[in-house]
Amino acid sequence: MRNEVLEWRKRNGLPWHSPAHGQMGFSDKYLVTAACFEHKRHIGISPDRMNCCEKTLLDFCLEFGSEVFAWCILPNHYHLLIQCALIKTFCKYLGKLHGRLSRQWNKEDDEPGRKVWYRSFDREIRSERHFYASLNYVHHNPVHHKYVESWVDWPWSSAAIYLEKVGREEAEKIWREYPLFDYGKKWDL
Repeated sequence: MRNEVLEWRKRNGLPWHSPAHGQMGFSDKYLVTAACFEHKRHIGISPDRMNCCEKTLLDFCLEFGSEVFAWCILPNHYHLLIQCALIKTFCKYLGKLHGRLSRQWNKEDDEPGRKVWYRSFDREIRSERHFYASLNYVHHNPVHHKYVESWVDWPWSSAAIYLEKVGREEAEKIWREYPLFDYGKKWDL
C-alpha cells in the first residue's frame, strides 16, 4: 500500500513524503465537512448512492495517505475527521472528486448542469478536547438530524466500528468527558 500511495503522490505532483506537521503548524488533524447545494439530498437519493459516496470518500482518503478517525455520510452533507499533512492539497483534490461525483450523479438523475455541492471546509483540530468533541459530533450527527435514535444505528458512519474498537464503557467515558454542548450549532441546518 505504501508504494501505491507513493506512486499516486508522484503522478499528482505532490511531495513524495509528507512533512511532519500540518500546514498551519499546530496540528495535522482536521474536521472536513462538505454540504450539498441548498442542502438538497443529492447524496441520499438512494442507499446505493450513500454506499457509493462513503466508499468513494474513504478510498480517496486512503489514496491520499490520510488516516480517517471518524466519518459520517448523511443525505445532504458529510463529515470526515482525518489526519492529513497537506490539507490544502487534500481539499483541492477533494474538489475535483466532488466534480466527478457531480457529473456522475447528474447523469444518473438526468439533471445536466445541476449544482450538487455547495462547499467544503476544513477546521484544524486544536487540542485533544477539540479532537474528541469533533469525534463525538461526527458520530452523533445522524441523531442530531433525527435519522436514527442511536448513533450506532446509522449505517454510513464509523460509529459502530469505533464502538467495537474502544468498547461501550470507554465510548461513554469519552462522551461524558468531551460533551457537544453547542458544537456545530446551526451550521448544517
